[in-house]
Amino acid sequence: MNTGALPQLPSPLEIDTPRLRMRQWRAADRAPFAALNADPRVMEHFPSTLDRAASDAIAERCETLIAERGWGFWAVERRDSGDFIGFVGLNVPTAALPFAPCVEIGWRLVHAAWGQGLASEAARAALTTGFETLGLAEIVSFTALSNRRSQAVMERLGMRRTSEDFDHPVLPEEHPLRRHCLYRLNADAWRAATLRE
Repeated sequence: MNTGALPQLPSPLEIDTPRLRMRQWRAADRAPFAALNADPRVMEHFPSTLDRAASDAIAERCETLIAERGWGFWAVERRDSGDFIGFVGLNVPTAALPFAPCVEIGWRLVHAAWGQGLASEAARAALTTGFETLGLAEIVSFTALSNRRSQAVMERLGMRRTSEDFDHPVLPEEHPLRRHCLYRLNADAWRAATLRE
C-alpha cells in the first residue's frame, strides 16, 4: 500500500469513547508509561522491558508526531478517573517492513486494564478516525506469532490475517519473537461491517 502524502490535521485530535479519552501526551504520563513498559507481563511479546529513558523517548516521539500530524499513538486515560492506562492509535512504522509504506494500528495498555474490552473500544475509535477523518485506504496491524491476545483484538476489530507472515527486521535471526503475522483491513470492508452493526 502506498500511503502517499500523509493526512495532517490542523491541531491534535482528541477522541472520546464511552469509557476512554484518547489525547495528546502530557508530562504526567511519563511515570505511569515507564511503569507499564517495565512490566514483564505487558512486554512479554516485545524484545525486552524498557528503562525510564527508553520509555520517555517513545512518549516524546508519540507526542511530537501528534503535534505535527494531529494523530498518532494517543495517550489513553479513563474518563471516570483520569488515570493514564497506555496508548492506542495509528502510526507509520519506520522499520523496513516488507509491506511498507503503511499505517498501522497499535495499542499497549497497563495490565490492570486488560480483559475489559478497553483496547478494542479505543482501537475501534482509532479505525473510525483513520478511515473517516484521515481518509486512509487501508490500516494494518502486526505482532509476534505468540501474541494471541493482540491477534484476538485484531480479529474483533474485523481485521483479517493474511498469509504474509514475515521476519521483523529489527530483531536478530533466531530471536523467538522475530516471526510476525500481518492483519489488514481496508476502508470498504470496514464500511461494510459498520453498516451491518
